[in-house]
Amino acid sequence: MDKSRKVMKAALAQQRKSAESRRLAPAMRVLKALHSAGAPEAMTMEELERQRRSQELLGNLTADMADMSWEPFDLAGMPAAWMRLQRPHRRKRAVLYCHGGGYTSGNLGYSKVLSSKLTKATGFDVLTFEYRLAPEHPYPAAVEDGLRAWDYLMRLGYGARDVVVAGDSAGGNLALVLCHRLKAAGRMLPTALILMSPWTDMTASGPSYAERAEIDPILSLDYIHAVREVYAGKENLRSPSLSPLFGDFADFPPTLVQVGSYEILFSDADALCHAMKAAGAECRLEVWEDMWHVFQMFPIKKAAAAMEQIALFLLELL
Repeated sequence: MDKSRKVMKAALAQQRKSAESRRLAPAMRVLKALHSAGAPEAMTMEELERQRRSQELLGNLTADMADMSWEPFDLAGMPAAWMRLQRPHRRKRAVLYCHGGGYTSGNLGYSKVLSSKLTKATGFDVLTFEYRLAPEHPYPAAVEDGLRAWDYLMRLGYGARDVVVAGDSAGGNLALVLCHRLKAAGRMLPTALILMSPWTDMTASGPSYAERAEIDPILSLDYIHAVREVYAGKENLRSPSLSPLFGDFADFPPTLVQVGSYEILFSDADALCHAMKAAGAECRLEVWEDMWHVFQMFPIKKAAAAMEQIALFLLELL
């Protein structure tokens, strides 16, 4: 009987997994299309504009805005927005959220999905911003804009210890680079970092780029090369301002890193945590089995569970 029950449970679990895969297939196709550049020469302005429009539409259609307030504004010429809970809540702390998109796409609309999830998970107001994109604005434009958003929070009266910096994919890269820049300038760092599928190594030297190429349903090495070329150009890819993995992590804030087991960026996350721990910084790595790049965006149970882990991490810390 026990064996029969185990077989039945396994069969039911497989059925549920297949049903969920069918339900998520349209969204997976959309996200795959947003990372479809097959080579650097395919990174045309027409292709990028299509990706950017699709991301704006995806964010506006899928963000859960129930009981949320979305407040766009102009931050010294840069589009930005606050995501807040509509119900009364404490406003002592804030999240500075850096969106992903390979530094070539992403916008305020696209930011809505994870901004709303971060707001609901933490209860904090979330500031997101539309940093300038390559190839029109290559490195260091995005970094300059990230610093501008940080300085805006400081002018509002937040202390560095009141701010959590979060980012996904290229936004995770930007969050780390921002910390490297603040540290180099002798400034205080945020109280914590939340990194979802962070892109930390533009040299693509980690083993997962080859080992997980066949199972990653979202990213490809060709895409990494394409966006890297238009963003970084001839810059030294080992510079911590491009590949924050190679920077000095002494005195970095406590960091939570979430990564899916299917990702070609798995090594970026794993190596980051090893480097941070070697420098004496606190880093917690969560590997989410059978998950893909920035799975937290999807309406699935594991995404909800991941956001709960973010909330618990900050609750323990703050």
